[in-house]
Amino acid sequence: MHDKRQHIRYTTLAAAKIEDLTGGESLLIDLSITGCRIECPQQTEMDLNRQYQLEVIPENEAKVGSFMLVVEPKWIKSGANTEEIGLFILESPKGKSFLSYVDYLSWRYSQGSSMTSDDKPDIPSDV
Repeated sequence: MHDKRQHIRYTTLAAAKIEDLTGGESLLIDLSITGCRIECPQQTEMDLNRQYQLEVIPENEAKVGSFMLVVEPKWIKSGANTEEIGLFILESPKGKSFLSYVDYLSWRYSQGSSMTSDDKPDIPSDV
């Protein structure tokens, strides 16, 4: 099964923090201009009917400063010790930093040093 996303998801391991959720820092696992997936170190109490502020701290190699995204959760997948959350990006108040980071990930992917997560059939494709 092949995921039919409109935009390529680029794999990354950036730090991520979500407002109002405890449990420390999460990881941004993949990112496109319309959505992303994060992995939290423990179960969250994220409300699927609420918008959140997601702070992204990009990988050092990207040379891009941290930025905020306004996101809405679309799905939550709980594991034994972690939780994955698919997020739809509604807005990027610092659009330039966000787009610079996506451009960096696109460039890295074109160089063959990163793969996308589009081939994961267990992840819903609506984000």
